[in-house]
Amino acid sequence: MSLLLSSYTASSCLGLGLDATWQALQSQRSGLKPCDFETVALDTWIGEVPGVDAVQLPAALQDWDCRNNRLALLGLQQDGFELAVQEAVRACGARRVGVFLGTSTSGMLQTELAYRERHASRGPLPDWFHYRETQNTYSVAAFVRSHIGIEGPAFVVSTACSSSAKVFASAQRMMDMGLIDAAVVGGVDSLCLTTLYGFHSLQLLSPQPCAPYGAGRNGISIGEAAAFALLVRTPEQPPAGSVVLKGVGESSDAHHMSAPHPQGLGAQLAMRSALDRAGLRADQIDYINLHGTATPSNDAAEDQAVCAVFGQHTPPCSSTKGHTGHTLGAAGGLEAVVCALALRHQTVPGGCHTAALDPMLHANYQRSNAPLAMQNVLSNSFGFGGSNSCLILGLAP
Repeated sequence: MSLLLSSYTASSCLGLGLDATWQALQSQRSGLKPCDFETVALDTWIGEVPGVDAVQLPAALQDWDCRNNRLALLGLQQDGFELAVQEAVRACGARRVGVFLGTSTSGMLQTELAYRERHASRGPLPDWFHYRETQNTYSVAAFVRSHIGIEGPAFVVSTACSSSAKVFASAQRMMDMGLIDAAVVGGVDSLCLTTLYGFHSLQLLSPQPCAPYGAGRNGISIGEAAAFALLVRTPEQPPAGSVVLKGVGESSDAHHMSAPHPQGLGAQLAMRSALDRAGLRADQIDYINLHGTATPSNDAAEDQAVCAVFGQHTPPCSSTKGHTGHTLGAAGGLEAVVCALALRHQTVPGGCHTAALDPMLHANYQRSNAPLAMQNVLSNSFGFGGSNSCLILGLAP
C-alpha cells in the first residue's frame, strides 16, 4: 500500500520551510558556518537553525521547554503543516492519527544546562529541569501530540542516523493493521554539547565544511533540523504531482557500534528490500539521495553498496549534507523532504563543498544541479550499529 505525503515541511540551517530549502538547494548554497554554538570550542562547522532560541512554547506546555521542542514547534509552523494535521484530526478523529518521530539527542542540551547549574552550586538539579518532558527520548512525540491534540498511537524511534527514516515504516505498519488513518512522521534533532564533543572524541568532525564523496574528505559537519510529513492512504485519484511513499527497506547488520560494514552489506539489504516492497527494479530509480556523511569509511562503504545493487552505471546520486550538515536523528526525515522537492521540481540537487571527487568511488555523483525527468527516487539513511533504512518516494500516477 502506497501512502500519500499529503503535506510536508522541513526547517534546517538552509532556512525555514520548503521555499527557503529549495532556494538554497537550487543555488547550491550551504547553511554551514564555523562553530559558535553555546560554549563549544571546537574547530569544526555546524548547521544551526535560525531563530530557535526566540521560540516561545504555549503557556500550557512550558514543562516541555527545551531546544529540541522549540525547534519542533518552529518546524510545525511552516508551510501550513500544523493546520493540515489539525484538519486530519478533525476528519479522521484524534484517536485515528498517529505520531511517529525520530531523534537522537532529544532535549539533551536542557540536561547539560541543568547539570552545569547543579555543578556550580553542588546542590540538586534546578527546579526548572523536567526530565520527563525534555531529556526523555519520547519528549518530542509527547510534545507534538499534546500541542496538536492527537490521541492516537505515538512513539519515538532512536536508531541514530536512520531514526526519522524508520518512522515511515512504523506508520505504514500501523496503517496496514488498520489502527490509524493518518500519521505525522519525521524527526527533530538539535545541537548540544554532548553530540559535538562526542563526535570530536570519535575523530569524526571535519575542520572544514563536510565534502561528501570528495577526495581528501575528512569528516562530518553536525547540523540540526525539524522535518515532518503527514501520511494518509493514497486516494484513487491523487492530485497531480503528488508524492507518495512507495517502499521502505530496513536492515540491522550490527557490524560495529559506530563503523559501517566495509562492503555495506546491511545497506544493500535495505536498498533491495525497499525495491521489493515498492515493486520496482533497480533501473527504475532515477535519483539516489545518499547517506553521504563525508567520512572516509562511510562514503566508501555506501559506494560499494550502491554499486552492488545498481550495477556499474548507477542513477545520478548526491548527498545534501554539504548543504545542511548531518542532522543525525532528523536526517532521514529531512532528506525525504529533499527528495520530495526534487520530484516536485524534476531537478537533481547537486552536492556542495565537494571540489574534486574521490577517484576510488564509482557511483554517479552529481556536483551540480541538473534537470531530470524523475518518477522514483531513493533516500538512504544508515545509523550507528548497522541500523539501516531506505525510502522510495515517487510521483503518484
